[in-house]
Amino acid sequence: MSLIDRHVGFVRALREAGIPVSVAEGLDAAHALRVIELSERESLRAAYAATLVKKPAYRPGFDVLFDLWFPASTSGMHAERAERPIDLETAPVPELRDHLARLLTGGGDQELREFAQAMVGRFGHQPAATPGRQNWFSYSVMRALSPETLMARILQNVLQGQERGGLAERNARRTVYDNTRRFEEAVATDVRRRIAEDSGIERIARSAVRPPLDQIDFLRITKADLARLRREVHPLARRLATRLTIKQRKGRRGRLDFRRTVRASLQSGGVPLTTHFRPPRPHKPELVVLCDTSDSVSSFAHFTLLLTYALREQFTKVRAFGFVDTVDEITRFFVPGADVVEALTRLTTEADMVRFGRTNYGHSLERFAERYGDAVGPRTSLLILGDARSNYQPPALDVLRSLVGRSRHAYWLNPEPVAQWDTGDSVASEYGAVVPMHECRNVAQLTAFIETLA
Repeated sequence: MSLIDRHVGFVRALREAGIPVSVAEGLDAAHALRVIELSERESLRAAYAATLVKKPAYRPGFDVLFDLWFPASTSGMHAERAERPIDLETAPVPELRDHLARLLTGGGDQELREFAQAMVGRFGHQPAATPGRQNWFSYSVMRALSPETLMARILQNVLQGQERGGLAERNARRTVYDNTRRFEEAVATDVRRRIAEDSGIERIARSAVRPPLDQIDFLRITKADLARLRREVHPLARRLATRLTIKQRKGRRGRLDFRRTVRASLQSGGVPLTTHFRPPRPHKPELVVLCDTSDSVSSFAHFTLLLTYALREQFTKVRAFGFVDTVDEITRFFVPGADVVEALTRLTTEADMVRFGRTNYGHSLERFAERYGDAVGPRTSLLILGDARSNYQPPALDVLRSLVGRSRHAYWLNPEPVAQWDTGDSVASEYGAVVPMHECRNVAQLTAFIETLA
C-alpha cells in the first residue's frame, strides 16, 4: 500500500470513527508530510495530530487508528535488536515475569513494545476455524504474565529495607502502575495490528474505536460512559452558558428609537443617515420539561435534566415533570447543590410516576393537563423528552395540542434515530404533527439544541 493510499484510508477511518476531518485539514496533513522525516514515526504521528485533531477527547481514537494505518512493525519484519538477557521465544514463564518486572521498574518504551510484541506472538494466538488463520487475544497474554501481581516483588527489590509507605514507595508504585498500563496498551496495539493483517485494516478500524463521548448514542450508553457524562455536566453547562451570554450580547438590537433617530437627522438636512435603537430587552424564557423516565430512555432523560438544571440561570424558571404511565413533578430532586447520584436515586424511589409499569403517553399527558396545566403559559417553553412509544395506547393528541397552544414555544426531543420513528408502537409522526420533533441521540445534538432553545 502506497503512502497516498494509507493517507486517504486513515483520513476516511477518522471520519467514520466520529472524528471530524475537513477536506482542507486533510490537505494540510498531506502538505505536512512533505516537510518531516517520514522514517521518524513519532514525527509522523505529531504532524497528523497537529493538523487533524481538534479536541483532546479525539486523541485516544486518533492514536488507535494511527497505530493501525502506520504500524511500528509488521509480521515477518525483523529489525536489528539490542542484545537480550533472555530468549523471549523459549524462556519459561517465571523468567519472563522476572524480565517484565525489570521493564516495569525502568524499561524504555522501545523495550516494552518489543517485549509486548514477542509475548503476543507467543501467547496471544489460537487456531481459527479457517485453515491458515489465527485468532489473536490480549487476555491470554495478560493471563500468562499477570503483570498486576508483580507489585510486591518490585517494591521489595526497589525499597531494599527503606521505610514502607514513604515517598519512595509512592513513586515506585506510580512508576509500576504507569508502565503496566503502557504494557497493556502495547499488547492491545499489537493484537489489533495482527488482526488487521489477517482481516484488513478497515474491518478492525470500525470496531477498535468508540465514538467520542459527545457522539455516543444515549440509548447505547454504558454505565461507565454515563458516569463520565455526569462528571461533564457542569463543565459543559459553563461552556454553553458562556456561549449563550455572548450570543445574547452581540448582534441584538432593540426597537427603533424614533425620537433619537429624527433628532439625529436634523444634522443631515432631515435625512436619517444614522438610525438609533433602544437597548434590547433581556428575555429569559420559563422552561417546563416533561420527560419519559421509563427504562428504555432513562439515560437520555436523566442527562438532559441534569444539563438543563445546570443551565437554569439561563431561564427565568425551570420546572420538571416525569412520567411512565402517570406524571409527577420532580423539580424538588434537582435543587442547587444536590448530589447527582442521590438526586437520581430519589427520583427513582420517591417520585409517583408509575401505575402499571408500561409507558402510556396519552394518560400521562391527560394527568399533566389536569394536575399541572397552569405550569404552561404564554411565557413558557415546553420541552418534551421521549421516544413517543406508547404501547399502542391512545396518544391524547387533543390534550397535547391544547398544551402547545398555550405555550410560547414547544419542542420534542426524541433519542431514537429518525429511521426508527413510526415503527412498532411509535407514534412519532402523529406527535410531530402537533409539536416539532427533533432527533437528539447524543450530547453534541443536545448541546446544539439547547443553544437554540436559550
